[in-house]
Amino acid sequence: MRFSLEGKIALLTAAWASASAIAALILQSALDSLWLSLIVVLPGIIVIAILLSRRFARPLRRTLRAVTDGISGMKDGDFSFSVAGGRNERNDELGELVQAYNGLGETLREERQGLLQRELLLDTVIQSTPLALVLTTDLGRVLYSNLAARQLFNAGRKLEGLELGQLLSTVPPALREAFAAERDTLFTVEFAGEPEIFHLSRRGFRLNARPHVLHLLKQLTRELNAQEVATWKKVIRVIAHELNNSLAPISSLAHSGQQLARVPDTARLARVFATIEERAAHLKTFIDGYARFAKLPQPRPARVEWAAFLATLADALPFRLEGKAPAEAAYFDPAQLQQVLINLLKNAHESGSAAEDVTVAVEEGTSLWQLRILDRGGGMTDADLRNALVPFYSNKPTGTGLGLTLCREVLEAHGGRIALANRDGGGLVVTLWLPRVSGEQQLRLS
Repeated sequence: MRFSLEGKIALLTAAWASASAIAALILQSALDSLWLSLIVVLPGIIVIAILLSRRFARPLRRTLRAVTDGISGMKDGDFSFSVAGGRNERNDELGELVQAYNGLGETLREERQGLLQRELLLDTVIQSTPLALVLTTDLGRVLYSNLAARQLFNAGRKLEGLELGQLLSTVPPALREAFAAERDTLFTVEFAGEPEIFHLSRRGFRLNARPHVLHLLKQLTRELNAQEVATWKKVIRVIAHELNNSLAPISSLAHSGQQLARVPDTARLARVFATIEERAAHLKTFIDGYARFAKLPQPRPARVEWAAFLATLADALPFRLEGKAPAEAAYFDPAQLQQVLINLLKNAHESGSAAEDVTVAVEEGTSLWQLRILDRGGGMTDADLRNALVPFYSNKPTGTGLGLTLCREVLEAHGGRIALANRDGGGLVVTLWLPRVSGEQQLRLS
């Protein structure tokens, strides 16, 4: 049977009042005086009431003290404390409080156990990764580091609590300069006479309303070496293929020329020499393309008026200009960018697009110039779009795979980028972005 605390107090009060009244009536009949009977009965009734109240309040006080101590323990991160008597011994509001407290403690214990397991798993992954990780405050003090970072900066000893500047004072200069650059960068450090290539990236975030910086150092030597070997293998295959395609017919034609020289046939000899000359010219063009890619000079930006630049470009290859040329001048290497646009316009004309559908658009952005070369040719397959900017990739039988790669190199040397996409309705759009640099900024850059 369930009694609430309020009911128990009311029952105790009623029992005390009834006992007092009965005792007073009994004594009144014996003493023949109501006041005298009350004076005799009242002290005993008060003592009994105090004893009963203390007996009633003892479990209440004990339970409340236990709950209070348990809550204090929770504040300190101790969820192991539980209160007895909440499920079977009491069937009132106090019992409900104890059950709710014990349920909360059990839930918090399970959640903390899960968090500890996840933290242990995360720490195991972080500590075992070859990626060097260092977490610092805005003042440069190290809060956390993994094993790779400790080996790189402090011979395997802990970094927590140390100043990042103090650690950098003992590392190789290239690593120190990479941190001083305050941007993502690729650099080479020599360890025991062997060059090691690293990539440094950093990300800022706020933790407990304070700025923090996460530094990530990844060793790329093995990956880059493997990529370099794969690239060289591809280069060798492409060069060998082109050399075979040119030298094999040249060798055959030379042999035919020797046979014809014994029995002179001027017309056939002329065709033989013309074919040899054509294959030699093709081979020279192929080799010149590789030479340009290997010796691409740094851009020499200058002030360029768009109207005059686009007019000169139209003299080389025809196109239709969308809108008007921007009135504001730009700063870039005109010779290099003209070569890029000629290459892209040549591709547009060779795509099967009508000449009048080859267009160029120049738009002003907040910090970038955007140039678009559009055509209505056959477009590109998904594989071509993914690999078009990869060196030595070509979907043309006689292509070297360097044209778009050179375009990308020129754009990136200017601080820009290039992207290709198919157009709705057919055709291709090549988008170029160039930094919009003012004259004053250009003077500072130069």
